[in-house]
Amino acid sequence: MPNDAAARRSPRRADLTDWADGLPPASGAVVMATAVLSVGLHLLGLEWASLVLLGVALVVWLFLATVFVRHLLTERDRWHHEIDTPPALTAVAATAVLGTRISLLGHQPVSVALLCLSVLLWPLLMSHVIRHWQSRVPGAAYLVCVATQAIVVLAATVATADRQTWLMWPALALFAIGLVLYAVVLLRFDFRQLATGQGDHWIIAGAMAISALAAAAPHGPLRWATPAHDALRIITLVALGLALAWYAVLVVCELRWPRLHHDVRRWATVFPLGMTAVAALSTSTAADVPALWTCGKVLLWPALAVWAVVGAGAFRAAREGTAPRAPAGLSPPG
Repeated sequence: MPNDAAARRSPRRADLTDWADGLPPASGAVVMATAVLSVGLHLLGLEWASLVLLGVALVVWLFLATVFVRHLLTERDRWHHEIDTPPALTAVAATAVLGTRISLLGHQPVSVALLCLSVLLWPLLMSHVIRHWQSRVPGAAYLVCVATQAIVVLAATVATADRQTWLMWPALALFAIGLVLYAVVLLRFDFRQLATGQGDHWIIAGAMAISALAAAAPHGPLRWATPAHDALRIITLVALGLALAWYAVLVVCELRWPRLHHDVRRWATVFPLGMTAVAALSTSTAADVPALWTCGKVLLWPALAVWAVVGAGAFRAAREGTAPRAPAGLSPPG
């Protein structure tokens, strides 16, 4: 009997291993989306709900990290191919956003370790991704901006908590680089993705939102660089305004061209929804615009609703043993 039971369990373990190995790099957006919603709930004072989402994000991050290391050690050719694609940068962004939430919780040694890890991964993955860009790129390409600004937000949060003001200067340099990278991707972006994209096209808004957060968060450079306060305030409000404008355009596109089937790239839709809400909440405090607090509160709830819907789809796919495969995303379809 024990042997029969073991024989029955083995195929299940094999199926789980195959499913985990089939996870695409875009799966890192699960952590990005969940962690940023945890930050938003924290800002609204809903700490218990924030901690639940933080726990989910942490478990998923640890799981994906083991898959990442497994591919590095046992499937080097596949690993090299995956880090050539924009979704690989979710490893940097997810680590930094998770680190930001952990820093807000007060666990600075952990957040510093995650900051160091994200800084080490950034040049490695960024060089591979940019080197393999094509003339036209999908929404996932905006991750070059998101990953950069996520490090800025984490560095700012750590600097404030640990009084490490020297972090201001490299963070400000990365902030400027992030804005330049957004502009570069915008020139290459295939705008047909607004009608045909499977979720990652939303990062065009998320990248602007996290740029606003990087400048305007209570822990960000807007509070550090007093001589540049006015300039950063303008940049913050412009970036948030662009994020909100893209948000509205993308909602209209979703209504015009519905895409209701489950796709792992839909997590890249949840992240901009949550990040726009968090950016509005933070900008309200940093730039003293009370109306943005209400805007952020209103935007957070649809983000949570979409997170639940996409999460339910992912859970069904996991139960069926269907790996959420997604195209590499080097060039858009059509």
